[in-house]
Amino acid sequence: MAVADEKSGPDGKVWSLCSIPFWQNSNAPSSSSSSSSSSSVIHRVHLQSNGHKPAEHSSSHPGVVSAIAKSLCPTKRRLRLDPSNNLYFPFEPGKQVKSAIEIKNTSKNHVAFKFQTTAPKSCYMRPPGGILAPDESIIATVFKFVEPLDNNDKHVDHKRRVKFKIVSLKVKSDLDYVPELFDEQKDRVAVEQILQAVFLDPDHSNPALEKVCRQLAEAEAAAEMRHKPAEETDPKIVGGGLVLDEWKERRERYLAKQQVGGVDLV
Repeated sequence: MAVADEKSGPDGKVWSLCSIPFWQNSNAPSSSSSSSSSSSVIHRVHLQSNGHKPAEHSSSHPGVVSAIAKSLCPTKRRLRLDPSNNLYFPFEPGKQVKSAIEIKNTSKNHVAFKFQTTAPKSCYMRPPGGILAPDESIIATVFKFVEPLDNNDKHVDHKRRVKFKIVSLKVKSDLDYVPELFDEQKDRVAVEQILQAVFLDPDHSNPALEKVCRQLAEAEAAAEMRHKPAEETDPKIVGGGLVLDEWKERRERYLAKQQVGGVDLV
């Protein structure tokens, strides 16, 4: 059906948009193509009259399009955290309490991780960062000093809500961990998760606190295993005294032979 419309432009001109009458729709396809081409020309003229640039220029900036698409796509996580959303602490005002979190590298590359917090004066994690190989995991211990509250209600939430953040960075396998890695490659740093501190009553049984106790025990056992090889490779002169005792015996035998006119030490 034919449609006639008149639109007024910003400069006061009247644009007449007329299509071919409906009785000519049964003609050759050239009529429809000419109608579409005329409509596109009118649309382009209308955009130019309003100060808009043609749409062709948008394709000359693929970087902008890719940046927008990258920002819309969710970032694939490299680490798996357990617990994944919260860090559970026993609520003991005026004391330093501990929590634990397991960090596992689920990617196919070596990944560096780093711990950050909104309360660096009262919180720290051991280790504060490191590099994990693919499928490697570690249980980190988080220490927090619980400030005393004004009232004695243990169920009142902590006045200052403390948050923790785990960030990650893809690195090479032969690279040593230094905290400056995250400053040098800020564009490649990904936020794995923001964790909320949750304080629980230690006098009541709670599955979350029981799990924290198990993780802390595993972390201590793993730390002992890491230190054992270093202790075994220490020199035995101080520990067992075997080398020192043998040297003394040889020295005594040598002196005895010298006194009786013996020969050199064999």
